Amino acid sequence: MTEGKWTVYVDDNFHYMDEEERYCLGNFDSLDAAVAACRKIVDDFLQDNPAKTADELYDQFTSFGKDPWIKGPSPAPDTPPFSAWDFARKRCNELRP
Repeated sequence: MTEGKWTVYVDDNFHYMDEEERYCLGNFDSLDAAVAACRKIVDDFLQDNPAKTADELYDQFTSFGKDPWIKGPSPAPDTPPFSAWDFARKRCNELRP
């Protein structure tokens, strides 16, 4: 993957579009490292949540979870390097089949 400076920011789904609730997790030297950090944030929320079904778990994430995203050189124009919501949907289906 592309090497460079990748910055992970974390938004709060409960405070959607409120940039004052955003924080910078840190800078990473590779996209792989930045994506791993984002996945950990999403996984931590999902694994600690008592929702019983995949749909309930996903709803909890999109309402109350942390929404990490990556700023840096995109490997494909107009494509974010990571989507927390897409990753969460996949993980919810794996965790609550």
